[in-house]
Amino acid sequence: MLQRQWKSILALLAISPILIVNALAASVNGDTKSCKATVYLTFDTGSQSQAMLVANTLRQHHIKASFFLANEKTIRGDYSLDPSWAPYWKDLVAEGHTFGTHTFDHVYVIRDLPHGRILVKPQFGAQAGKELAWTPQQYCTELHRVDERFLQLTGHTLDPLWRAPGGKLTPQLLKVGEACGYRHVGWAPAGFSGDELSSEKFSNPDLLKRALDHLRDGDIFMAHLGIWSRQQAWMPENLEPLISGLEKKGFCFATLREHPAYRIKTEPKH
Repeated sequence: MLQRQWKSILALLAISPILIVNALAASVNGDTKSCKATVYLTFDTGSQSQAMLVANTLRQHHIKASFFLANEKTIRGDYSLDPSWAPYWKDLVAEGHTFGTHTFDHVYVIRDLPHGRILVKPQFGAQAGKELAWTPQQYCTELHRVDERFLQLTGHTLDPLWRAPGGKLTPQLLKVGEACGYRHVGWAPAGFSGDELSSEKFSNPDLLKRALDHLRDGDIFMAHLGIWSRQQAWMPENLEPLISGLEKKGFCFATLREHPAYRIKTEPKH
C-alpha cells in the first residue's frame, strides 16, 4: 500500500508542487483509504481545564471529533457556555467538529415517574441540587436551551444529537429525546476513558492500555474537557498517546455525522 502511495506522489512531480503537498498531508493525516478501522472521539464539557489541550491536539493530528455541551462551571470561574467561551466554540465550529446538547444545567435523571414525568436533578443553575419532577416538555426545553445558546455564541446550531449526563437513561427519557428531535449518543465499553475515576485506583497508564487494547472499529470514545474530582488529570498523559497509538494500529477518526447510526445528511444550499 505504501509503495503505491509513494509512486502516486512521485508521479505528481511533473504536475504541481501544491498537489504534492496535499498528497503528503493526506498520507500523513490518514486521509486515505488505508484505514483499518474508525474510532469516534467525543468530549463532554466539564471544568474545561483540558479544553485547549484537546483542541490543540486535534489540530496537530488534523482530526475531527464530537462535543456535547452543558453550561458547566469552569476553572476560570465562569461557565462553559458564557460569552467568554465563544471564541473557543467558534474555532471548533470553523474546524468542522460536531456538536450536541448535554442539557444546559447538566441535568441528571433519577427515575421515571407516573404520567410521563421524570425525576431529575440539575447540577448547575437556579435549581442546582434539587430533585424536580419534570414533564417531557420541560426536559425538551432543557435540551433546546443549549442549542439556543450555541446559536448565540457561534451563529451555528447544534447537530440533532444529545448525551444524558453520566450517560444515564430511562425508557421515558429516551422517548423524550427522540420526540424532541435528538438522537442519544452513548459510548462503547472500551470507549470509557475513565477520566472521572479515582487516579489512585485507576492510573493513567492502565486506562491508556485498556483503551488501546480494546477499542474496535466503530467504537465511540468518551472523555471530558476537564474533571474536578480526578487528582491526576487523564488528558495530559493520555490523549496524545491514545491518538498516536490508534493511528499506528491503522485507525482513523471521524465525527458522529459520519457514524452509521447517527449519520447526518446535509441538504445542498441554494
